[in-house]
Amino acid sequence: MNKINKNIMAAALTAATIFITGGCTKRADLYPQAPSKFTPDVTYTSPAAFKAALATLNVSVRFEYFGDSAPLLTESIFTDAAVEGTTDKTTPAQDLNARITPTANLNSDDYNKIGRYWSAWYQGIHDCNVILSRIDNIKWPSDADKNLVKATALFHRAYRYYRLVHEFGDVPLLLKEETAVNTGYFSTQRIVILKQMKTDLEFAVANLTDANAKGDISKGGAAHLLAKVDLALGLFDDAIAACNVAINGPYHLMTSRFGIVASDASKNIIWDLHRPENKALGTNAEALYVVLDRETLEGATPNGSQVMRNCVPMWHNGTILTPGALKPGISDKVTEEFPLTLWYGRGIGRLRGTPYATKYIWTDNTDLRHAPGNWMNMTDLVFNSPALKTSDPTWYGKHLEQYTDANVSKRFLNGAKDTIRAWFGWPHYKVFIGSGPIALDKWWSPPRGTNTDWYVFRLAETYLLRAEAYVWKGQNALAMDDINKVRARANAQLLTDPGSVNIGTILDERQRELYWEEPRKTELTRIAYIFAQTGIPAYNGKSYNVANFSTNNFFYDRIMEKNDFYKNPNVVTNSGNHFTISPYHVLWPIPQSEIDLNVNGHINQSKGYSGAETNIPPLDKIVP
Repeated sequence: MNKINKNIMAAALTAATIFITGGCTKRADLYPQAPSKFTPDVTYTSPAAFKAALATLNVSVRFEYFGDSAPLLTESIFTDAAVEGTTDKTTPAQDLNARITPTANLNSDDYNKIGRYWSAWYQGIHDCNVILSRIDNIKWPSDADKNLVKATALFHRAYRYYRLVHEFGDVPLLLKEETAVNTGYFSTQRIVILKQMKTDLEFAVANLTDANAKGDISKGGAAHLLAKVDLALGLFDDAIAACNVAINGPYHLMTSRFGIVASDASKNIIWDLHRPENKALGTNAEALYVVLDRETLEGATPNGSQVMRNCVPMWHNGTILTPGALKPGISDKVTEEFPLTLWYGRGIGRLRGTPYATKYIWTDNTDLRHAPGNWMNMTDLVFNSPALKTSDPTWYGKHLEQYTDANVSKRFLNGAKDTIRAWFGWPHYKVFIGSGPIALDKWWSPPRGTNTDWYVFRLAETYLLRAEAYVWKGQNALAMDDINKVRARANAQLLTDPGSVNIGTILDERQRELYWEEPRKTELTRIAYIFAQTGIPAYNGKSYNVANFSTNNFFYDRIMEKNDFYKNPNVVTNSGNHFTISPYHVLWPIPQSEIDLNVNGHINQSKGYSGAETNIPPLDKIVP
């Protein structure tokens, strides 16, 4: 790790003090707190202070990926690819029709993190606006230095607004620092916000470089985000041009072994690409934007990433019994002869992949992303409980077996059936973050997933964004070529029929490539908006429009086509929850507490939720 990288966390921690205790700093929502002595007037007095503030913005992006019930779980369960797998509580977001309301608990590990997204994005927007509003108050070594800081802040603000408008729709647009409490916000049209973000990102692309330290924003990363905004606006040629900035820059897909285990012949390029130690390597030419999080750096995420805890099945919960004798067959102790916890992590199955994501899209056996060693199936695990040596010795050390219907029925009578939480496949190469130093009195904590750098934008997605733009334009052969670049690196069978390429093809490849990287609900909503805005028929034969977007949209139709949990009303958890979703979930509810505090303005509620009946026309232009 180079010297610059080592200092990023320390600088960010310093800047965090400015933001958290600053005179205009918000309490993690739209409404600022009272002033303190740590005002921006006192702290923003040098280029170094501004750059430290930018480091904090980078750190604040990573909240989404890490921690128990990480926010990305909430993004994932509003999609075709996953549901909330916690089966021993009634509170998780499974019955979305009942659980997702403006007045519900929208920020808890055992509920969902919708409110966390709202507060985090607006906190970041506030922090960006402080930088942008004060950038001319000091003397800069050069215009290039100032513009680099400005471009980075504009990127971060655009990133947060891109997410907000595809999570919540029309939202308040804040473009300057607020120095007093404001209770008069109004919603602004999503398209107006996106147009402003396009302008801001064009400045960012023009003023950023690709000679940045890993963890900072690159020109390629800004172009990548610009492509997403262009797609959202229906500007497909502009999106292609933005993708080309990254694709034709100093980046390329990693196709040769590299990094920490490059000499291990039992591994492959897919494994290398996702090693924590390799993501921010200078030789990793695929990383456009990476957030840094390491045990050795100040300000690292407390208790580690916990990615394995979120994404690995709860194989240790006692529901997996030996065939025939039906004896408990699994132990999670790290001291066992077959230490499954150390090998795979001690998961609790929060992110339950759907059959679509874990089975149906894997159409060939050459794809390294689903190959033995990279991808884990439950039958790859072994019965490791020492008690089996006497109670059912035939099965000790043997691979798990999928139960027959008769055995499933028998197990159900014994109260031990939980295939929702404890029996599904997962991408081991993505989520195996290592076990770290094991403390004997807390042996379970490190195997949840230690601290790790994480990709936010990667060139593989840029190719898929350009492919998507080509599909919208009807240039399917070009789209197929870009998809095949990603597939070739994974040794997957190449597509050969341009006529079969459509938006579904793009979504399938995104799921194969971008597990726990893409905010898939955001991207599904963006695509649903494009169908509604353009009237382009979808592959399902339907056309959509903006007028009835909340009741008839591609987002919902895609989920009901692919997600077996939501389309099968007979699926029920141990706690009695059914899995439900509705078309209006294309957007999340704005927390009612935010609306209630806004006594001198009007924040519209997302359509389909209580309170939307009082909506007024959103602002159709930027109001100074």
